[in-house]
Amino acid sequence: MQFLFPTFLWSLLAVGIPIAIHLFNFRRTRRIYFSNVSLLKNVDMETSSFRRLKQYLILATRVLAIAALALAFAQPYLPSENKSGTNAQSVTSVYLDNSFSMQNEDNNQRFFDIATGKLDQLLTLFRNATRLQLITNDFDAQEQQLTTTDRIKDRLTTLKLSHTPRSLPSIYKRQVNLMSRYAGSGKNQFFWFSDFQKSTVGDVASLKVDSTNRLFIVPVQAVANQNVYVDSVWLNTPFVREFQNNILYVRVSNSGNDDVQNLVVKLFLDDVQVSTAPVNLAPKGSATASFNFNVRGKGFKRGRIVFDDLPITFDNEYFFVLNASPVIRVLHLYGQANPNRSIENVFANDSLFATRSLNANNADIGLLKQTDLVVLESVERVEGAMRTELENFVRKGGSILVVPPSNPDIASYGGFLSALGVNSLSERTSNEPIPLTNPERESPFFSDVFEQSIRQENLELPVSKPVWQWQAGGAKLLSLRSGDVFLSQSAVQRGKVYVLANPLTEAFGSFAQNALFVPVMYKIAAQSVREQRAAYSFDENNIALTVPDLPQNTIFKLKKGKIELIPVQRLNGNQLTLELPKSNQLTTEQDMESGYYELQKDGQTVQLLALNHDNQESQLDYYTPDELRKLFANQPNVQVFDHVADGDFVKEFQKQNIGVSLWKYFLWAALAFLLLEILVIRLIK
Repeated sequence: MQFLFPTFLWSLLAVGIPIAIHLFNFRRTRRIYFSNVSLLKNVDMETSSFRRLKQYLILATRVLAIAALALAFAQPYLPSENKSGTNAQSVTSVYLDNSFSMQNEDNNQRFFDIATGKLDQLLTLFRNATRLQLITNDFDAQEQQLTTTDRIKDRLTTLKLSHTPRSLPSIYKRQVNLMSRYAGSGKNQFFWFSDFQKSTVGDVASLKVDSTNRLFIVPVQAVANQNVYVDSVWLNTPFVREFQNNILYVRVSNSGNDDVQNLVVKLFLDDVQVSTAPVNLAPKGSATASFNFNVRGKGFKRGRIVFDDLPITFDNEYFFVLNASPVIRVLHLYGQANPNRSIENVFANDSLFATRSLNANNADIGLLKQTDLVVLESVERVEGAMRTELENFVRKGGSILVVPPSNPDIASYGGFLSALGVNSLSERTSNEPIPLTNPERESPFFSDVFEQSIRQENLELPVSKPVWQWQAGGAKLLSLRSGDVFLSQSAVQRGKVYVLANPLTEAFGSFAQNALFVPVMYKIAAQSVREQRAAYSFDENNIALTVPDLPQNTIFKLKKGKIELIPVQRLNGNQLTLELPKSNQLTTEQDMESGYYELQKDGQTVQLLALNHDNQESQLDYYTPDELRKLFANQPNVQVFDHVADGDFVKEFQKQNIGVSLWKYFLWAALAFLLLEILVIRLIK
């Protein structure tokens, strides 16, 4: 027999108290005088030896009761067959997985509730321990110190699910860091209560547990039936304009093993249901739903995809933001003045555009930071600081349309365009007008330009007198009947480059006077808007945003309702990088829930962001106990239990690692001896 808390054996010295009382009876006899002895009752005579026997019996019951009570507090037990069992005097660190995947259910009971209940039962084996640690995905500050059983039990009643999943290597590292500060008197023990989701646990195969510690793995899982989540959302036309039809595509996936039939997916815009679409999903399959919509009014629109899918509900909503009809900033740099003012006129007809026309020789290059599209028209040569800044402008996400002069400097433009992916630029010697071919309506560029009722042969196409020719590095948007390129589009890192074959004056063609000119210019301008992502994930460490040029010391806040956060941020020109806070960086009043967050500066909303939980948590694929045993097969100090819901986990753990606990028997013995003392006093006369 061994003791879990042997220090309580010192309390056996308390048996000396009844012995001392028995040996040293300090009561003195007093003589009492009575006027009449007839008032006294007859007293049964007892012998001195019988009285002494009764006192010995009382003494024995008291001594045995105190001894049994002391032994009960020392918690005696019969050791288990496993010689490397647990030690309550060493440090016990418990990890409780509170990620969103623990929302899954087994027999109408959440994984998280099952794990919490089993952990609460486990703590009964360490009821008097003072060297305990509870770790969750929150990585809270209070988890970095040792505590008692009662405090951990109190905390279990207040735990909530966390939006930040943690890998098992990071959990183990955090537990080891605590051990380095609080060395136990024996082997320390770790417990992991988790569903062991493959998409979030990290590289478990390379995890090595120190031989001085013991790790007990407790899987909490069931069969993954179904869970539907939004995989991605995208627009048919990225530029959203008010009162203009558009199509939103939503890709949903099923990570479970059952079919999902006729799942109704709903689209909400500004809390108004716009459309619905049914989808059918095969096991581990995906499907795409499409929604036709248009928006009223400019500015940010709050979009939401909603469906009903139990039991996992954290991913049943997907939030996104649409920026309807944002102002497109156009900078027109010209060299040879166009008497028709084609560029100024085409963009001046719509309030959607903010256009500024400047002579290229006198333009402030700093204006590029506040520009979406640069139209470089009839500039004889591009060189020096202008060339460098234009190249950087395109690489950082800007768009440029190059309209050649009547007599371009091929050497200057050749080097400039070659750096932007447009190669083999050469001068064209023939001045004969060449008609354009019909645009390819299947091209994404022209997808929403022509109405279906207009037939191809009804188009009146312009003619062109090109001044140069080149090899298109990207898409041919418009072509000449000779096969040469008239208008091309090339992608350069984050930006776009458009090249036109001739100047926009009437002497070089009729493109600027043709009905095709306006929609092509509008389309180029619409695609030049630096696309803002519709949604972000909490799992991203950093998100990059484009904001107006502001001083470097500007402070941005994220606000959602009453929650107000100041994330770690870096501002470089108009590029803002935000570091999304993790669970351990939030106070108890703050809770990062999925939804819409306003990016504010001095109380004014600069942008609206949509944040969602990462879909890694939606993948219902878990390590089974057998798979976990194979991963830790060469580590004898790691023990993997079967499903925690099968049988009594605590009794099985106690049997294998602690042994048979005897404290209850000694407690009953103490009560029995106290009862026996009462019976001896009352019944033995």
